[in-house]
Amino acid sequence: MDDGTLWAIGEVARRAGLTVKAVRFYSDRGLVAPVCRSGAGYRRYGPDAVARLALVRTLRELGLGLDVIRRVVKRELSLGEVAARHAAALEAQIGVLRLRRAVLTAVAERGAGPEEMARMHRLARLGEDERRRLTGEFLDAVFAGSGGGAHAGARRSLTPELPGAPTEEQLAAWVELAELLEDPAFRAGVRRAVEDHTDDGRTGRPPRPDVAALARDHANAALACGIDPCSPEAERVVAALGADCARLLGRPDDSGLRPWMLRRLCTANDSRRERYAQLLAVVNGWPAPEPLAPALDWSVAALSVRTAG
Repeated sequence: MDDGTLWAIGEVARRAGLTVKAVRFYSDRGLVAPVCRSGAGYRRYGPDAVARLALVRTLRELGLGLDVIRRVVKRELSLGEVAARHAAALEAQIGVLRLRRAVLTAVAERGAGPEEMARMHRLARLGEDERRRLTGEFLDAVFAGSGGGAHAGARRSLTPELPGAPTEEQLAAWVELAELLEDPAFRAGVRRAVEDHTDDGRTGRPPRPDVAALARDHANAALACGIDPCSPEAERVVAALGADCARLLGRPDDSGLRPWMLRRLCTANDSRRERYAQLLAVVNGWPAPEPLAPALDWSVAALSVRTAG
């Protein structure tokens, strides 16, 4: 055999971009075999060894194990088949890493302690069935006895649906949202809001008009004009809100209406409910909701000074 076509292990290592130790390691494990040995017993490799070692190095850098690489170089497995399997495995690992990053980021931002961190980690790891169970328990508690048909749309609008491949932002939002789902105080608050929307509390009654939406429209216009809620100019805004509310409710705009509106708006003006809406939009990929707090704060203040005593 022509010695000009054979290389010592050092030359093969240089051409393949590996150390001599690595070439010897792969050779001992049958991934690349020497063509022959010199009279002194040194290994000699042919040109195809460089290409094979380059493939081995690339596959190792991509995270494949030696057993799989051996089957590839022996052509027992196609490179495309191995790449597809490994890509799927990496996608699963990426999902786990996203989850861990979301939890750790939330812990860092909140300054959470060990118990809260453990709870967030548990919520982040819930499978689809477990997430649906948690959501279902929350919605059942919120809408119990309120007439499922009448509130079917509202129930859907409060349902989180985490996608199969969520972003880190969606995972972080889900963790925070799931904590709200499990919070009895939050459930009770949303339950009170649902009861406020049910006509006289009897099952099957249609929802009442959304006074918060009416207040938002009137208050936003007042805010845009710079009207102070305690000023005389605010009276016409409150009067217009009362007239619209009375018309939609089918009741007179009498002395009892403004206290009723104030109670409703105080219930609606819950920062945690607004936070839930924001998180829900992130999880479901919906547009960010319009903030209600400024309009409700203005409306509550305007009604409070006019219903004192």
